[in-house]
Amino acid sequence: MDVTRLIIVAVGGQGNLLASKVLGEAARREGVSVRMSEIHGMAQRGGVVESALIFGPAESTVISDGEADILVSFEPLEALRALKKCNAKTVVITNTKPLPPFTAAIGKGVYPEIETIRSHIEANAARLIDFDATALASQAGNVLSVNMVLLGALAATGLLPLSEESVKAAIGETTRREFLETNLKAFDLGRQAVY
Repeated sequence: MDVTRLIIVAVGGQGNLLASKVLGEAARREGVSVRMSEIHGMAQRGGVVESALIFGPAESTVISDGEADILVSFEPLEALRALKKCNAKTVVITNTKPLPPFTAAIGKGVYPEIETIRSHIEANAARLIDFDATALASQAGNVLSVNMVLLGALAATGLLPLSEESVKAAIGETTRREFLETNLKAFDLGRQAVY
């Protein structure tokens, strides 16, 4: 089995850690070796949360600059900030709905145009899959299901050594019962966004 390196970035409160937990559980179910690490930063204040997941026979949980095979971003500016982890073969999956940082919201900073973000990513990665995951989460019944929408998109690419069935089963095991139906619907909408 080859090593696959995945970086997931989000703003605090978007569900990055749950998404990582789902993937870890799916890997356990399939007997796939996975190593995980997280950087929480100022997550409670809207700062970045970064998870690194390495599938396969790797010694470290660290993904150095230029080593990511896949980058999944719950927020477009965070995708741009994490681009240094990517290389010319990386696949980037990102939500296009901005969640501007506090400084931009109060006029002390500028949030780049989505087209600017898109062109930077396209110039530095092999493939960009971008869509409004927030709208699909709302369509599923809960705007907070962006993480499940993006997991669905990731599963649809076939880039991870995990089956869609294992990821869905892991969603069932790791999410609260009252959110399960919505989360599974969000996952399916994310899958459909890639097909």
